[in-house]
This record gives sequence, structure tokens and C-alpha cells, in this order.
Amino acid sequence: MSTPERPGRRGAGALTLARWAGARRAAGLLVAAVTLALPAVLDDSALAVYVLLGLAAMVTVGVSLLMGYAGQVSLGQGAFYGVGAYTAALLALGGLPPLLGLLAAPVAAAVAALVVGLPLLRLRGHHLAFATLATQLILLSLAGQLEITGGDIGLQAIPQLSAGSWEAGGASAYAYLTWAGLALVMLVTRNVITSRPGRALRALATSETAAASSGIPVGRYKLVVFALSAAFAGLAGGIYCFYTGYVAPGSFPVLISIQYIVMAVVGGLGTIWGAVVGAAAITLLVQGLDRLANLPGLPSYAPSVLSYAAYALVLIVVVLFLPNGLLPALRRLLSREHPAQPR
Repeated sequence: MSTPERPGRRGAGALTLARWAGARRAAGLLVAAVTLALPAVLDDSALAVYVLLGLAAMVTVGVSLLMGYAGQVSLGQGAFYGVGAYTAALLALGGLPPLLGLLAAPVAAAVAALVVGLPLLRLRGHHLAFATLATQLILLSLAGQLEITGGDIGLQAIPQLSAGSWEAGGASAYAYLTWAGLALVMLVTRNVITSRPGRALRALATSETAAASSGIPVGRYKLVVFALSAAFAGLAGGIYCFYTGYVAPGSFPVLISIQYIVMAVVGGLGTIWGAVVGAAAITLLVQGLDRLANLPGLPSYAPSVLSYAAYALVLIVVVLFLPNGLLPALRRLLSREHPAQPR
């Protein structure tokens, strides 16, 4: 015989859920407003960190979508970041409007992901991870040898981003552009995961066999989300090339792809804001380590060694003590009591 449910229990649980959702929405709006106001008060050095953090967050949102919702592991997101940067740079240097180059960057990255993903997404687990890593190594090797990409020297004197009479003349303009790009990426990702395909992706991540038996086109969904995450990386690469005015194979090392994975895991896989939190934490950590490694008396390889050591240490700490990532742990800390779920 079932125990009768107390009157008002369901209503109280729903009210608590509504309050928690409202608090999350208010916190998101507050963060958006603060970050939008920051470029007006930061100096050029801080703006550089702001831009790099935002670009990393754009790529990491795609990684979180790919790994957290589709269950696919990619160690080659840096390759699509580079495809977007080279595409925008080549079009701008070829005389086309820089804005057209920026718009073409995510498209080129998505197309490259579709071409690469057709054979690679037949693999799973660590086989897929190593295959995507090999893809980045191949693309970097080609970029270093082809004349059109400038070889190892790369492409220089890339014009500033412009649209009509407007031209991005300073770091603050790129900071606002990065903010807008990240907002667009987060909005698209949220719409995807709350839609019917998003539910299908979660089922796919749980079990591809069960998803296929439920009528979900597993291969098609995997390919589409792979291309979408690559498009996010390509957009970030397009902004990066105009901001720096220079791209070369050395701008997209293998370490950068590992960095995106660490950011997604640290922040919390399968969460949009977790990707942003992870990108912020790791970017600020790397910037601090770079300053420490560049102190007089330290060897030239110190930055790389410290970066790898920091990634390893952070991953170990997160896996052992915060297995779900920083953001889920913070949510549990803030909402000390779990809301009652309606039956």
C-alpha cells in the first residue's frame, strides 16, 4: 500500500525549482552585463587576456557539446580553430572584405569537419581521440609546407576586421566582438540541447546501440554535432587571425587541443556555463604560469613544462575531488538543500 503524499509537497518542490531557475537566470544576466562592461575599463594587457579567454570559451563550449552531450572525444579541435583562422586570413589577404572572411571561417571549419568526420566517426573512444589528434598533426604539417599558407613563416600583415566604413582599430573592439561571438555560440548551443535533437544526443551519449534501436540516426547526429563544434572553433579562429594579424602553424600546437579538453572537464562536461568557467579558470592559470616562467633565470622551456604540469595536476584534482567539474560542485554548494522532485 503506497504512502499518501503530503499536501503541498509537490507545489513546494515546483516553487523551489522555479526559484532556483530564476536565480540561475539572474546570475547569468549579471555575468553577461559585467563582462560586457569590462572592456571599457581594462588596459591593453588585460584586454588581450579577455579576448583569448573568450575565444577559448567559444571552442570549449563546442567541446563540451561534443563530449558531454554526444559522447564523442576529440583531440583535434585546434585543427578546426586553425582552419577558421587560415580561411579568414587568406580571404582577407586576397582582397575580399574581412567581414566575408570572418563569416566564411566557421563554414570552412564545419565543411572540413564533415569531410574528416565521415571516416573518423566510425571509430569510438580513444581510437577516435587519437585519430582526431592525427588529423591536427597532418593539417599542421600541410600548413607548414604549402606556399599558399606561407609555410612555417605563416601569413602576416592580415588587415584589420572591417565592415563598410567601420574598422576594428583597437583591442576593445575585438573584446566586444569576442563577447558577441561567445554569446552567439552559447545561444545556439542552448537551443540545440533543449530541442528534440538535443534529447537524442543525450540518448546517444548514454548508449549508441539503444539510441539506434529507438530510431535515432546515430551516424547523422554524430556528424552534425561534430561539424557544429568545429564551426564554433572556426569562428574563434577567424576572430583570432584578425586580432593578432598573424597566423602560422605554431599558433595552433597540439597543446591547445589538450587545453580545450582540460577546460571542458574542469568546468563541467555537458554544461554551457561550465565550459565558460573552465575556460576562465585555465586561461587565468596559464597566464599566471607564463608570467612566472618568464622570470629571469628560468630556462626557455619553462612555460611548456609548467603548462603540462598544471594541466596534469588540475585534471587529477578535478577527477578525484570534483568529478563533475567546478560548476556542478558550485551549484551543489549554493543550493544546500536539494529541491523535492514532483512525482
